[in-house]
Amino acid sequence: MKQNLLHIAYRQKEQLGFRTRLIERDCMAQAREALLSDNRVLIVTGMRRVGKSTLVRQLLNTVETFCYFNFEDEKLLDFSVEQFGELEEVLIEVYGASKYYFFDEIQNIPQFEVAIRRLQDGGKKIVLTGSNSSMLSMEFGDRLTGRYKQIELFPFSFAEYLRFQDVVVQPKDFHLAEPRVLLKNQCQQWLESGGLPEYLHFNDPDYVRTLFDNILYRDILTRYGIKRHREFRELIQLLATNLALPVTFSSLQKSIGLSNSETVKQYMGYLANSYMFFELYQYHPSIKKQLNSSRKVYLNDVAFHNLVGFTISQNSGRKLENAVYLHLRRHSAGLFSFQGKGECDFVAFDHQRRPAAIQVCHELHPGNEKREMDGLLEAMQAIHLEQGTIVTLDQERLLTRGSHQVSVIPVWKWLLMAVPDNLSL
Repeated sequence: MKQNLLHIAYRQKEQLGFRTRLIERDCMAQAREALLSDNRVLIVTGMRRVGKSTLVRQLLNTVETFCYFNFEDEKLLDFSVEQFGELEEVLIEVYGASKYYFFDEIQNIPQFEVAIRRLQDGGKKIVLTGSNSSMLSMEFGDRLTGRYKQIELFPFSFAEYLRFQDVVVQPKDFHLAEPRVLLKNQCQQWLESGGLPEYLHFNDPDYVRTLFDNILYRDILTRYGIKRHREFRELIQLLATNLALPVTFSSLQKSIGLSNSETVKQYMGYLANSYMFFELYQYHPSIKKQLNSSRKVYLNDVAFHNLVGFTISQNSGRKLENAVYLHLRRHSAGLFSFQGKGECDFVAFDHQRRPAAIQVCHELHPGNEKREMDGLLEAMQAIHLEQGTIVTLDQERLLTRGSHQVSVIPVWKWLLMAVPDNLSL
Protein backbone atom coordinates (compact mmCIF):
# COMPACT_ATOMS: atom_id res chain seq x y z
CA MET A 1 0.00 0.00 0.00
CA LYS A 2 2.81 2.43 0.81
CA GLN A 3 4.18 2.39 -2.74
CA ASN A 4 0.71 2.97 -4.08
CA LEU A 5 0.25 5.92 -1.72
CA LEU A 6 3.61 7.35 -2.80
CA HIS A 7 2.61 7.17 -6.46
CA ILE A 8 -0.72 8.90 -5.79
CA ALA A 9 0.79 11.59 -3.55
CA TYR A 10 3.54 12.52 -6.05
CA ARG A 11 1.04 12.65 -8.90
CA GLN A 12 -1.30 14.86 -6.90
CA LYS A 13 1.57 17.15 -5.90
CA GLU A 14 2.46 17.59 -9.56
CA GLN A 15 -1.15 18.40 -10.41
CA LEU A 16 -1.23 21.11 -7.74
CA GLY A 17 1.25 23.03 -9.88
CA PHE A 18 -1.12 23.26 -12.84
CA ARG A 19 -2.31 26.85 -13.18
CA THR A 20 -6.00 27.45 -13.63
CA ARG A 21 -8.05 30.60 -13.30
CA LEU A 22 -9.07 30.94 -9.65
CA ILE A 23 -12.11 33.05 -8.77
CA GLU A 24 -12.08 34.62 -5.30
CA ARG A 25 -14.98 33.06 -3.40
CA ASP A 26 -17.16 35.05 -1.04
CA CYS A 27 -16.11 32.86 1.90
CA MET A 28 -12.37 33.15 1.22
CA ALA A 29 -11.62 35.71 3.93
CA GLN A 30 -13.49 33.59 6.47
CA ALA A 31 -11.61 30.47 5.35
CA ARG A 32 -8.20 32.17 5.57
CA GLU A 33 -8.94 33.43 9.07
CA ALA A 34 -10.07 29.96 10.14
CA LEU A 35 -6.88 28.47 8.68
CA LEU A 36 -4.41 30.91 10.25
CA SER A 37 -6.08 32.05 13.47
CA ASP A 38 -8.18 29.11 14.63
CA ASN A 39 -6.92 25.82 16.05
CA ARG A 40 -10.11 23.95 15.19
CA VAL A 41 -10.45 21.56 12.25
CA LEU A 42 -11.71 23.49 9.22
CA ILE A 43 -14.31 21.55 7.24
CA VAL A 44 -15.41 22.74 3.78
CA THR A 45 -18.53 20.90 2.64
CA GLY A 46 -20.62 21.22 -0.49
CA MET A 47 -21.91 19.46 -3.58
CA ARG A 48 -19.52 17.90 -6.05
CA ARG A 49 -17.81 20.30 -8.47
CA VAL A 50 -18.73 23.55 -6.71
CA GLY A 51 -15.08 24.47 -6.15
CA LYS A 52 -14.03 22.92 -2.83
CA SER A 53 -10.69 21.66 -4.19
CA THR A 54 -10.09 25.03 -5.87
CA LEU A 55 -10.72 26.79 -2.56
CA VAL A 56 -8.22 24.45 -0.92
CA ARG A 57 -5.63 25.31 -3.59
CA GLN A 58 -6.09 28.97 -2.78
CA LEU A 59 -5.64 28.23 0.91
CA LEU A 60 -2.44 26.31 0.18
CA ASN A 61 -0.94 29.56 -1.11
CA THR A 62 -1.38 31.19 2.30
CA VAL A 63 1.01 28.85 4.15
CA GLU A 64 4.69 28.12 3.48
CA THR A 65 4.56 24.34 3.98
CA PHE A 66 1.74 21.83 3.82
CA CYS A 67 0.79 18.21 3.21
CA TYR A 68 -2.05 17.48 0.78
CA PHE A 69 -3.95 14.35 -0.20
CA ASN A 70 -7.11 13.76 -2.22
CA PHE A 71 -9.03 10.56 -1.42
CA GLU A 72 -11.11 10.75 -4.62
CA ASP A 73 -9.01 8.10 -6.40
CA GLU A 74 -10.15 4.66 -7.56
CA LYS A 75 -6.86 3.18 -6.34
CA LEU A 76 -7.89 3.96 -2.75
CA LEU A 77 -10.98 1.76 -2.64
CA ASP A 78 -9.30 -0.53 -0.09
CA PHE A 79 -7.77 2.25 2.02
CA SER A 80 -8.81 2.11 5.69
CA VAL A 81 -8.33 4.38 8.66
CA GLU A 82 -5.75 1.94 10.07
CA GLN A 83 -3.42 2.92 7.20
CA PHE A 84 -3.31 6.61 8.10
CA GLY A 85 0.05 6.05 9.76
CA GLU A 86 1.52 4.94 6.44
CA LEU A 87 -0.12 7.90 4.72
CA GLU A 88 1.49 10.33 7.18
CA GLU A 89 4.93 8.87 6.44
CA VAL A 90 4.28 9.18 2.70
CA LEU A 91 3.14 12.80 2.97
CA ILE A 92 6.21 13.77 5.00
CA GLU A 93 8.41 12.09 2.39
CA VAL A 94 6.65 13.91 -0.47
CA TYR A 95 6.07 17.34 1.10
CA GLY A 96 8.32 17.46 4.15
CA ALA A 97 7.21 17.99 7.75
CA SER A 98 4.44 20.56 8.17
CA LYS A 99 1.88 21.83 10.63
CA TYR A 100 -0.83 21.99 7.93
CA TYR A 101 -2.65 18.93 6.56
CA PHE A 102 -5.23 19.24 3.75
CA PHE A 103 -7.46 16.26 2.93
CA ASP A 104 -9.90 16.35 -0.01
CA GLU A 105 -13.10 14.20 -0.10
CA ILE A 106 -12.22 12.46 3.13
CA GLN A 107 -15.76 11.16 3.70
CA ASN A 108 -14.79 8.23 1.44
CA ILE A 109 -12.80 6.75 4.37
CA PRO A 110 -14.90 5.08 7.10
CA GLN A 111 -14.09 6.36 10.62
CA PHE A 112 -11.72 9.00 9.26
CA GLU A 113 -12.53 11.12 12.32
CA VAL A 114 -10.37 8.84 14.49
CA ALA A 115 -7.21 9.72 12.55
CA ILE A 116 -8.16 13.40 12.34
CA ARG A 117 -8.56 13.63 16.11
CA ARG A 118 -5.14 12.05 16.60
CA LEU A 119 -3.49 14.47 14.17
CA GLN A 120 -5.17 17.42 15.85
CA ASP A 121 -4.09 16.23 19.27
CA GLY A 122 -0.56 16.16 17.84
CA GLY A 123 -0.71 19.90 17.11
CA LYS A 124 -1.58 19.73 13.40
CA LYS A 125 -3.95 22.15 11.69
CA ILE A 126 -6.38 20.12 9.60
CA VAL A 127 -8.46 21.23 6.61
CA LEU A 128 -11.02 18.75 5.25
CA THR A 129 -13.40 18.83 2.29
CA GLY A 130 -16.35 16.56 1.68
CA SER A 131 -19.33 16.22 -0.64
CA ASN A 132 -21.66 14.79 1.96
CA SER A 133 -23.11 16.76 4.86
CA SER A 134 -23.36 13.58 6.95
CA MET A 135 -19.58 13.72 7.40
CA LEU A 136 -20.61 15.90 10.34
CA SER A 137 -22.31 12.87 11.84
CA MET A 138 -23.08 12.43 15.52
CA GLU A 139 -19.99 10.23 15.83
CA PHE A 140 -17.77 12.91 14.30
CA GLY A 141 -19.39 15.53 16.51
CA ASP A 142 -18.74 13.42 19.61
CA ARG A 143 -15.04 13.03 18.75
CA LEU A 144 -14.51 16.67 17.83
CA THR A 145 -17.14 18.47 19.91
CA GLY A 146 -16.38 22.18 19.74
CA ARG A 147 -13.19 21.46 17.79
CA TYR A 148 -14.26 22.03 14.22
CA LYS A 149 -15.55 24.90 12.10
CA GLN A 150 -17.67 24.25 9.02
CA ILE A 151 -17.92 26.36 5.88
CA GLU A 152 -20.51 25.39 3.27
CA LEU A 153 -19.58 26.07 -0.35
CA PHE A 154 -22.21 26.57 -3.04
CA PRO A 155 -22.16 27.21 -6.79
CA PHE A 156 -21.22 30.77 -7.73
CA SER A 157 -23.23 33.49 -6.04
CA PHE A 158 -24.16 36.47 -8.19
CA ALA A 159 -21.15 38.41 -6.87
CA GLU A 160 -18.86 35.47 -7.70
CA TYR A 161 -20.49 35.14 -11.13
CA LEU A 162 -19.68 38.79 -11.84
CA ARG A 163 -16.04 38.17 -10.88
CA PHE A 164 -16.05 35.18 -13.23
CA GLN A 165 -17.34 37.47 -15.99
CA ASP A 166 -14.70 40.13 -15.11
CA VAL A 167 -17.39 42.62 -14.15
CA VAL A 168 -16.25 45.05 -11.46
CA VAL A 169 -19.06 46.64 -9.44
CA GLN A 170 -18.78 50.02 -7.74
CA PRO A 171 -21.40 51.65 -5.46
CA LYS A 172 -22.13 54.35 -8.05
CA ASP A 173 -23.16 51.65 -10.56
CA PHE A 174 -26.49 51.26 -8.73
CA HIS A 175 -27.41 54.80 -9.81
CA LEU A 176 -26.08 54.97 -13.41
CA ALA A 177 -28.20 53.80 -16.33
CA GLU A 178 -25.59 51.84 -18.33
CA PRO A 179 -24.11 49.88 -15.37
CA ARG A 180 -27.63 49.14 -14.07
CA VAL A 181 -28.60 47.60 -17.40
CA LEU A 182 -25.38 45.57 -17.44
CA LEU A 183 -26.01 44.25 -13.92
CA LYS A 184 -29.62 43.42 -14.75
CA ASN A 185 -28.60 41.48 -17.88
CA GLN A 186 -25.82 39.63 -16.05
CA CYS A 187 -28.23 38.69 -13.28
CA GLN A 188 -30.78 37.40 -15.79
CA GLN A 189 -28.12 35.19 -17.37
CA TRP A 190 -27.03 33.91 -13.95
CA LEU A 191 -30.62 33.15 -12.93
CA GLU A 192 -31.08 31.07 -16.08
CA SER A 193 -27.73 29.26 -16.26
CA GLY A 194 -26.89 28.81 -12.57
CA GLY A 195 -23.48 28.99 -10.94
CA LEU A 196 -21.68 25.67 -11.55
CA PRO A 197 -18.10 26.86 -12.27
CA GLU A 198 -17.14 24.30 -14.92
CA TYR A 199 -20.51 24.46 -16.66
CA LEU A 200 -20.13 28.22 -16.98
CA HIS A 201 -16.60 27.72 -18.32
CA PHE A 202 -17.44 25.08 -20.94
CA ASN A 203 -21.14 25.88 -21.52
CA ASP A 204 -21.79 22.20 -22.20
CA PRO A 205 -25.19 20.76 -21.13
CA ASP A 206 -23.64 17.28 -21.10
CA TYR A 207 -21.47 18.42 -18.18
CA VAL A 208 -24.58 19.03 -16.05
CA ARG A 209 -25.97 15.63 -17.04
CA THR A 210 -22.71 13.89 -16.13
CA LEU A 211 -22.49 15.70 -12.79
CA PHE A 212 -26.09 14.81 -12.03
CA ASP A 213 -25.44 11.13 -12.74
CA ASN A 214 -22.27 11.14 -10.62
CA ILE A 215 -24.11 12.59 -7.64
CA LEU A 216 -27.06 10.28 -8.17
CA TYR A 217 -25.10 7.03 -8.49
CA ARG A 218 -21.90 7.61 -6.53
CA ASP A 219 -23.11 9.81 -3.69
CA ILE A 220 -26.63 8.44 -3.20
CA LEU A 221 -27.70 5.16 -4.86
CA THR A 222 -24.43 3.30 -4.21
CA ARG A 223 -23.62 4.89 -0.86
CA TYR A 224 -27.04 4.14 0.64
CA GLY A 225 -27.76 0.92 -1.22
CA ILE A 226 -30.99 2.15 -2.82
CA LYS A 227 -32.56 -0.55 -5.00
CA ARG A 228 -35.61 1.28 -6.33
CA HIS A 229 -33.79 3.42 -8.89
CA ARG A 230 -36.85 4.26 -10.96
CA GLU A 231 -38.87 5.59 -8.03
CA PHE A 232 -35.86 7.58 -6.77
CA ARG A 233 -35.41 9.23 -10.16
CA GLU A 234 -39.13 10.01 -10.27
CA LEU A 235 -38.83 11.67 -6.87
CA ILE A 236 -35.97 13.86 -8.11
CA GLN A 237 -37.92 14.84 -11.23
CA LEU A 238 -40.98 15.65 -9.13
CA LEU A 239 -38.99 17.79 -6.68
CA ALA A 240 -37.17 19.62 -9.49
CA THR A 241 -40.45 20.27 -11.32
CA ASN A 242 -42.12 21.56 -8.13
CA LEU A 243 -39.22 23.85 -7.27
CA ALA A 244 -40.11 26.23 -4.39
CA LEU A 245 -43.62 24.77 -3.99
CA PRO A 246 -44.89 23.23 -0.71
CA VAL A 247 -44.73 19.43 -0.50
CA THR A 248 -45.41 16.73 2.08
CA PHE A 249 -43.94 13.25 2.42
CA SER A 250 -47.36 11.66 1.95
CA SER A 251 -48.15 13.63 -1.23
CA LEU A 252 -44.78 12.70 -2.72
CA GLN A 253 -45.26 9.06 -1.72
CA LYS A 254 -48.57 8.87 -3.54
CA SER A 255 -47.19 10.61 -6.63
CA ILE A 256 -44.34 8.14 -7.15
CA GLY A 257 -46.13 5.02 -5.93
CA LEU A 258 -44.09 4.09 -2.86
CA SER A 259 -45.69 2.06 -0.08
CA ASN A 260 -45.04 4.49 2.78
CA SER A 261 -44.01 8.09 3.39
CA GLU A 262 -41.09 7.11 5.65
CA THR A 263 -39.19 5.93 2.56
CA VAL A 264 -39.70 9.36 0.96
CA LYS A 265 -38.40 10.99 4.15
CA GLN A 266 -35.25 8.85 3.96
CA TYR A 267 -34.77 9.59 0.27
CA MET A 268 -35.06 13.32 0.84
CA GLY A 269 -32.50 13.04 3.63
CA TYR A 270 -30.09 11.41 1.18
CA LEU A 271 -30.65 14.22 -1.34
CA ALA A 272 -29.97 16.81 1.36
CA ASN A 273 -26.80 14.99 2.45
CA SER A 274 -25.50 15.20 -1.12
CA TYR A 275 -26.34 18.93 -1.27
CA MET A 276 -28.56 18.46 -4.30
CA PHE A 277 -31.83 19.59 -2.66
CA PHE A 278 -32.64 21.55 0.49
CA GLU A 279 -35.80 21.46 2.62
CA LEU A 280 -37.20 24.65 4.13
CA TYR A 281 -39.46 24.26 7.16
CA GLN A 282 -42.29 26.58 8.14
CA TYR A 283 -41.73 29.04 10.96
CA HIS A 284 -43.44 27.85 14.16
CA PRO A 285 -42.55 28.34 17.82
CA SER A 286 -43.24 24.61 18.15
CA ILE A 287 -40.56 22.31 16.72
CA LYS A 288 -43.18 19.56 16.42
CA LYS A 289 -45.33 21.76 14.18
CA GLN A 290 -42.28 22.63 12.07
CA LEU A 291 -41.55 18.96 11.45
CA ASN A 292 -45.16 18.00 10.71
CA SER A 293 -45.97 20.89 8.36
CA SER A 294 -45.44 20.94 4.62
CA ARG A 295 -42.05 22.20 3.52
CA LYS A 296 -40.62 23.84 0.42
CA VAL A 297 -37.79 22.25 -1.55
CA TYR A 298 -35.02 24.17 -3.31
CA LEU A 299 -32.19 23.10 -5.61
CA ASN A 300 -28.48 23.77 -5.10
CA ASP A 301 -28.29 25.01 -8.69
CA VAL A 302 -30.93 25.92 -11.24
CA ALA A 303 -29.06 23.93 -13.92
CA PHE A 304 -30.55 20.76 -12.41
CA HIS A 305 -34.04 22.23 -12.70
CA ASN A 306 -33.38 22.92 -16.38
CA LEU A 307 -32.08 19.35 -16.81
CA VAL A 308 -34.60 17.16 -14.96
CA GLY A 309 -37.57 19.40 -14.16
CA PHE A 310 -40.57 18.83 -16.43
CA THR A 311 -42.36 22.08 -17.26
CA ILE A 312 -43.71 23.95 -20.26
CA SER A 313 -43.10 27.38 -18.71
CA GLN A 314 -39.90 29.26 -17.86
CA ASN A 315 -40.68 29.24 -14.10
CA SER A 316 -38.87 32.56 -13.79
CA GLY A 317 -40.53 33.40 -10.48
CA ARG A 318 -39.52 30.13 -8.86
CA LYS A 319 -35.96 30.37 -10.17
CA LEU A 320 -35.82 33.83 -8.64
CA GLU A 321 -37.08 32.47 -5.32
CA ASN A 322 -34.52 29.66 -5.46
CA ALA A 323 -31.71 32.21 -5.92
CA VAL A 324 -32.95 34.25 -2.94
CA TYR A 325 -33.13 31.08 -0.82
CA LEU A 326 -29.52 30.16 -1.60
CA HIS A 327 -28.33 33.68 -0.75
CA LEU A 328 -30.17 33.60 2.58
CA ARG A 329 -28.88 30.12 3.36
CA ARG A 330 -25.33 31.39 2.89
CA HIS A 331 -25.79 34.32 5.24
CA SER A 332 -28.45 33.52 7.82
CA ALA A 333 -28.30 31.60 11.07
CA GLY A 334 -31.92 30.44 10.77
CA LEU A 335 -34.24 30.31 7.76
CA PHE A 336 -37.93 29.40 7.43
CA SER A 337 -41.01 30.00 5.32
CA PHE A 338 -44.13 31.52 6.89
CA GLN A 339 -47.68 30.21 6.57
CA GLY A 340 -50.63 31.92 8.21
CA LYS A 341 -53.75 33.29 6.56
CA GLY A 342 -51.32 34.32 3.83
CA GLU A 343 -47.81 33.24 2.89
CA CYS A 344 -44.39 34.85 3.19
CA ASP A 345 -41.52 33.20 1.39
CA PHE A 346 -38.79 33.71 3.98
CA VAL A 347 -38.34 34.52 7.64
CA ALA A 348 -34.60 34.77 8.28
CA PHE A 349 -32.51 35.33 11.39
CA ASP A 350 -28.99 36.72 11.25
CA HIS A 351 -26.16 35.60 13.53
CA GLN A 352 -27.30 38.04 16.22
CA ARG A 353 -30.77 36.45 15.99
CA ARG A 354 -32.28 39.58 14.47
CA PRO A 355 -35.25 38.69 12.21
CA ALA A 356 -36.06 39.69 8.64
CA ALA A 357 -39.15 39.02 6.51
CA ILE A 358 -38.59 38.69 2.76
CA GLN A 359 -41.13 38.12 0.01
CA VAL A 360 -40.11 37.17 -3.55
CA CYS A 361 -42.17 38.24 -6.53
CA HIS A 362 -41.09 38.22 -10.18
CA GLU A 363 -43.16 41.34 -10.85
CA LEU A 364 -45.36 43.28 -8.45
CA HIS A 365 -48.56 44.48 -10.14
CA PRO A 366 -52.15 45.41 -9.15
CA GLY A 367 -53.27 41.82 -9.57
CA ASN A 368 -50.90 40.39 -6.95
CA GLU A 369 -49.78 43.32 -4.79
CA LYS A 370 -52.41 42.83 -2.07
CA ARG A 371 -51.68 39.10 -1.75
CA GLU A 372 -47.92 39.60 -1.60
CA MET A 373 -48.18 42.49 0.86
CA ASP A 374 -50.73 40.76 3.12
CA GLY A 375 -48.54 37.67 3.49
CA LEU A 376 -45.44 39.75 4.17
CA LEU A 377 -47.18 42.03 6.70
CA GLU A 378 -48.61 39.01 8.54
CA ALA A 379 -45.10 37.58 8.89
CA MET A 380 -43.72 40.96 9.96
CA GLN A 381 -46.33 41.22 12.70
CA ALA A 382 -45.64 37.67 13.87
CA ILE A 383 -41.93 38.41 14.37
CA HIS A 384 -42.44 42.03 15.49
CA LEU A 385 -40.94 43.89 12.53
CA GLU A 386 -41.68 47.37 11.22
CA GLN A 387 -39.70 46.90 7.99
CA GLY A 388 -39.83 44.18 5.35
CA THR A 389 -38.53 43.46 1.86
CA ILE A 390 -40.00 42.35 -1.45
CA VAL A 391 -37.36 41.13 -3.91
CA THR A 392 -38.41 41.48 -7.57
CA LEU A 393 -36.72 41.05 -10.91
CA ASP A 394 -36.37 44.76 -11.65
CA GLN A 395 -38.68 46.98 -9.58
CA GLU A 396 -37.73 49.44 -6.88
CA ARG A 397 -39.90 51.59 -4.64
CA LEU A 398 -40.99 52.06 -1.03
CA LEU A 399 -44.46 50.97 0.15
CA THR A 400 -46.07 52.08 3.43
CA ARG A 401 -48.91 50.36 5.27
CA GLY A 402 -49.65 52.14 8.54
CA SER A 403 -46.49 51.98 10.65
CA HIS A 404 -44.94 49.32 8.39
CA GLN A 405 -42.53 50.05 5.54
CA VAL A 406 -41.71 47.61 2.75
CA SER A 407 -38.74 48.08 0.43
CA VAL A 408 -39.31 46.74 -3.08
CA ILE A 409 -35.87 46.07 -4.56
CA PRO A 410 -34.46 44.44 -7.73
CA VAL A 411 -32.81 41.07 -7.13
CA TRP A 412 -29.54 42.12 -8.78
CA LYS A 413 -29.23 44.98 -6.31
CA TRP A 414 -30.39 43.01 -3.27
CA LEU A 415 -27.92 40.19 -3.92
CA LEU A 416 -25.03 42.64 -3.97
CA MET A 417 -26.20 44.66 -0.96
CA ALA A 418 -27.75 42.15 1.45
CA VAL A 419 -25.10 41.07 3.93
CA PRO A 420 -25.18 38.89 7.05
CA ASP A 421 -25.75 41.78 9.49
CA ASN A 422 -28.48 43.42 7.40
CA LEU A 423 -30.59 40.75 5.73
CA SER A 424 -33.63 42.95 5.27
CA LEU A 425 -31.76 46.09 4.15
